[in-house]
Amino acid sequence: MSDDYLNRIGLLIRDARVKRGMSQSELAGVLETSQGAVTRVESGKQNLTLDSLAKISEALDTEFLSFGKSGVDGAVHLRIEGGRQLSGAIDVKTSKNAAVALLCASLLNKGTTTLRSLARIEEVNRILEVLHSIGVQTQWLPDSNDLRITPPARLDLASMDEAAPRRTRTVIMFLGPLLHDMPQFRLPYAGGCDLGTRTVEPHLASLKHFGLDVEATQGFYEARVSDAVGTDKTIVLTERGDTVTENALMAAARDTGTTTIRNASPNYMVQDLCFFLEKLGVSIEGIGTTTLRVRGVAEIDVDVEYSPSEDPIEAMSLIAAAVVTGSEITIRRSPIEFLEIELATLEQMGMRYTLSPEYTAANGRTRLVDITTHPGPLKAPIDKIHPLPFPGLNIDNLPFFALIAACAEGTTTIHDWVYENRAIYLTELTKIGGHVTLLDPHRVQITGPTRWRANEVACPPALRPGVVVLLAMLAAPGVSFLRNVYVINRGYEDLAERLNALGADVRPFRDI
Repeated sequence: MSDDYLNRIGLLIRDARVKRGMSQSELAGVLETSQGAVTRVESGKQNLTLDSLAKISEALDTEFLSFGKSGVDGAVHLRIEGGRQLSGAIDVKTSKNAAVALLCASLLNKGTTTLRSLARIEEVNRILEVLHSIGVQTQWLPDSNDLRITPPARLDLASMDEAAPRRTRTVIMFLGPLLHDMPQFRLPYAGGCDLGTRTVEPHLASLKHFGLDVEATQGFYEARVSDAVGTDKTIVLTERGDTVTENALMAAARDTGTTTIRNASPNYMVQDLCFFLEKLGVSIEGIGTTTLRVRGVAEIDVDVEYSPSEDPIEAMSLIAAAVVTGSEITIRRSPIEFLEIELATLEQMGMRYTLSPEYTAANGRTRLVDITTHPGPLKAPIDKIHPLPFPGLNIDNLPFFALIAACAEGTTTIHDWVYENRAIYLTELTKIGGHVTLLDPHRVQITGPTRWRANEVACPPALRPGVVVLLAMLAAPGVSFLRNVYVINRGYEDLAERLNALGADVRPFRDI
């Protein structure tokens, strides 16, 4: 810390101590240090670790470090005391990616949409900021995660908050709903995780079938719409992308012709979107397959309620937490259909687990189970681990296999062929004791088992690698610090508190 910072901190501590009516000697006693050390702190002559500053904050009941949920302004960090075994049960929250799709799809409906048990995460907050700015009213219902969405008579796109869309990729999914009511409009470029170039061309190619033409100019998508609805059409997606499929579905939802979408993603968030569109009166055949036939309706004006299903990626995160800490925990409400390949791969590595009988999610369609993990030795798989479109191993679950591989005997190759940069972020595990070799921008080799060690690390700017580093810190004896975890809060709700309920010690804080 700079001398100026130390002086400022010292004055804050002295003022807080005086207000508490404590002497330097009394504060030293609480901190189990000397009065001289307290004098040096208050005079700005003592270097402070994050750990010691947190202890002083607790002793004086003063927020020198701001504990709590993250915000957009002011970096939030995590202090992790690792080496603890976890135990107990934890419920999987509803899907982040389904929440994103459903919020966008609510723009199709002129009636009131109520989404039940929605994930209260930063990604959702960014979309809500955009919706508010264009005139949509949203309200979290009391004592719940239920969100009520009421659209205006006409959206005010000219007033769109440009900052929020640039922090999320979701804005590209406004194209499908908006083309029905706007002959021309503009949207800011999409942001989100730093995962390298992810072209929007597949989105634009699929939406051209509905008369949408988009030109990228000066940081915006400039969209113009010609009348192309009401005709039967077949769209062949050049990539089986989740958001590309969702955009095409939302465009087809208010097209009175029959739209056939081939090479569609049948993934979990797409299925949730399909179930929701059916409640809006849209007819969809082939849900869960790669060919969807959609018969839309010209106008949608219904009061509707929908409950998205649980998040298979969060479930996989919690499985990885159990593996890396050598813990037996029960992960309740896990969507088994979207975890079967992952669990089969783990079985080949020697992992033991038990499943409860199946039951149904609140959406009435998705199959859930409770998964209980049983700790034991793992071995590296013979073949590389790589993702495939559903029903293959989910691309978002791949980083957790890097963490699990670090716990297994032998060397594992992880091949992330989808993203240009994400495999590179997995090398951050070396800072916590992992043995990770980067073969190229898409492949890493990981040798285990690992003796994890505590460290201070900047959180990777991608959601899943960020969580991987956090989970590794749970296993590292001692105190670790993970800096600037906003990207984790984009996709996980109250993760620190929920891990703590299992026996972890994870504390959020902000710098002064």
